[in-house]
Amino acid sequence: MNETLINADLPRAALFDLDGTLINSEPRSVAVWAKLLDAHNVDYDETTLRRFMGRRGKDVLSEYPDLLPGVTLDVLIDELQIYGSAPDLPPVEHLPESVSFLRRLHAEGVPFALVTSAGREWAETALTQLGVRELFKGLVTAGDVTEGKPDPQGYLRGAEILGYAPEHIVVFEDTPAGIQAGRRAGMRVVAITTTHARELLDGADRIVDHLTEVDWPRLTP
Repeated sequence: MNETLINADLPRAALFDLDGTLINSEPRSVAVWAKLLDAHNVDYDETTLRRFMGRRGKDVLSEYPDLLPGVTLDVLIDELQIYGSAPDLPPVEHLPESVSFLRRLHAEGVPFALVTSAGREWAETALTQLGVRELFKGLVTAGDVTEGKPDPQGYLRGAEILGYAPEHIVVFEDTPAGIQAGRRAGMRVVAITTTHARELLDGADRIVDHLTEVDWPRLTP
């Protein structure tokens, strides 16, 4: 256990990632990226696809310009949106333990907001389907930042929504990029193992299999 997490001032607010933290949409996201790469006859493996998780599509494509040479970013983003609407994609799984944790925090008066690499429409729909949209103080989505995760901009905007300094906020994430973004924002991070193995989440202050394992506000086992 990270001693700074145990000895730090008790947290007062929280910021949640969406995909992989409140819902499990990784199989769907992997399928969308696979469709795009297949359409362009690009060879890939699971490691390649996992590099895209938890990040905005345009950030990933800009970072790997040699992956799909000769195709403009705008065209690729349009294609991603088309593949994201395909009827044969895997279903999105709700994470009931995460929903229970949200309701517990809300009942205890802990304010929280969402910081996601997804678009606003997806985020609004997902939270509504989970039955928790009204619990959130606000949303920071892909179009609200100029730099996506692992850049800390989204989490710093989330802190502004909550009205708390970064040191009093805990981030809940499931990807290495999200963990890095939270830490770079000066926040403590709890990682959930929905989409990545524990050894890939070692940048977090604590790693759990389900958010109901978290003892707020101490965050210790």
